[in-house]
Parts: sequence; structure tokens; C-alpha cells
Amino acid sequence: MAITAAQVKELREMTGAGMMDAKKALTETDGDMDAAVDWLRTKGLAKAAKKSGRTAAEGLVAVKVEGGKGVAVEVNAETDFVAKNAEFQAMVTDIAGAAINVSDVEALKAADVDGKTVETLITDKIAKIGENMTLRRMASVEAENVVSYVHNAAADGMGKIGVLVAMNGGDEAFGRQVAMHIAAANPAALNEDALDAAFVEKERQVQIDIARESGKPEQVIEKMIEGRMKKFLAENTLLGQAFVVNPDLTVEAAAKEAGATIVAYVRMEVGEGIEKVEEDYAAEVAKLANG
Repeated sequence: MAITAAQVKELREMTGAGMMDAKKALTETDGDMDAAVDWLRTKGLAKAAKKSGRTAAEGLVAVKVEGGKGVAVEVNAETDFVAKNAEFQAMVTDIAGAAINVSDVEALKAADVDGKTVETLITDKIAKIGENMTLRRMASVEAENVVSYVHNAAADGMGKIGVLVAMNGGDEAFGRQVAMHIAAANPAALNEDALDAAFVEKERQVQIDIARESGKPEQVIEKMIEGRMKKFLAENTLLGQAFVVNPDLTVEAAAKEAGATIVAYVRMEVGEGIEKVEEDYAAEVAKLANG
């Protein structure tokens, strides 16, 4: 298939690879972006193969804790201007309050807020403010202690990143430290068992290919893979990560010292996973001009 300049540009921005290397990677993988990233990593040509969710939606994440339960909700709007609007923020606060008593988004849409369902509340606000809004998702955790944290709060209990930490034992001060760690480090899962098997296997295959490119004996390759996978699992699990407050300890070891067992967490960021549609106005005008 034909490889476009836009694809090459996207791959270069994702990996830091050179233009020709990026083009070759896409050619070798028939334009499959994820496979091209892995191809570059295998060849040692990707400087940074991390991909972050490209944010299209604006809005807010709100967190609320009552007793041993914590909830996080994401409510989207079209512009950051609306996200800073006091009326929008008040609505998000009400929605987070209603979320404490339900278990999923569909139930939350039907939940009552001052005589209206949440769905109706949002519809009314769309009509008043004149911008599309959506209740995208919610998540909840439960434990003896639940601690919340909002990174760069826009208002009380809401901002662009909301975190919940559920622990048995420990105290609020430690829980807040862990929540701040989660906001910064963005682990993929709580522990190795909670990691997606396909995610782990994909990384294992990449590491096998990288190790074999070295040309070293098979027994050395096996040890290389084992060591790299151990590091990968530690870096991608909350309990295995080096604790930002004390990098000499893992989060799990720090929790043990604090008398806590971390049982669950939520990290919710506005717009993560939603691709932003970039409009090329110059191209659009040219297209119209040419009929």
C-alpha cells in the first residue's frame, strides 16, 4: 500500500525515528502504525515508543468520596472555555454526587438530581450554554479507606486528572502520596495479575526480537528477555513502580511500611483515548476553490 507523508510524520512524532526509517517501518508493516512502532523498537531505531492518548474532548473529571466508596466521573464539553464555566462545574459536582449511589454510567444517566435525571440535566445545560456535552464514563472503588486527589484542580474536587486510591489500613496522608504518584506515573494496572495478557505478550515478542537482533547465544538471550520483562512489569504496575516520594522503595514496599494494602485505584484523565480531529483549513479552502 502507498505510505503517506502524514503517516510518516505521525510515526516520527511517536518514536523520534528518522524520516527514512519511519517510512521503511511503515512499508515493512503495510502501514500498520502499532506494528511499525514495534518494528522500529526491534531495530533499535525508536527513541521513544510511548504513545499518549490524544485529547479531543474538553471538560472535567470530578471525584467524590463518601465513607468507604469513591467515584470518578468524566463530563465532556467542546471547549475549555465551557469547562471553566461555573454553571458547568456546578453540574459536574451534582453528577459526581449522584454517582456515589449508582454502579455504572447508564444508571447514573437515570439518577435523580433535584427532580431531574442526570441525562435531562445535561440536555438542559446544552440548550442553555449552546455547546454539546456528554457524560462519558464513571468508575468507583471501595475499601476501608478511599483517598481522592485532583491534579491541577479547576475547582473543588475536579480538574483534568482525577485519582482515587482504595486501601485497607494506612492513613489519608499516605493515600494522598500514592494518588499523586498515580497521577504522575500513570501505571497500566495495579499488579502483574491485573495487566492485560495481550499487552504483556506483545512486549515479550518485541523483547525477543530485540534480543535476537543482538546475535548473542540463546542462553544469554533468554536471560536478557527475562531481565527486560521483569523491568517492564515493574515499570507498568503500580505496586512494582519506584515510589516517587522515596525511589528506593517500590509502592508496595512503601505501603507495607505505612501499614496499608492498596487494593484498587482509578486514574481518569479528560479526553484520554479520544482522537482529536485536526482540521486543515487551507486544504479545505483549496478543495472548495477547485470545485
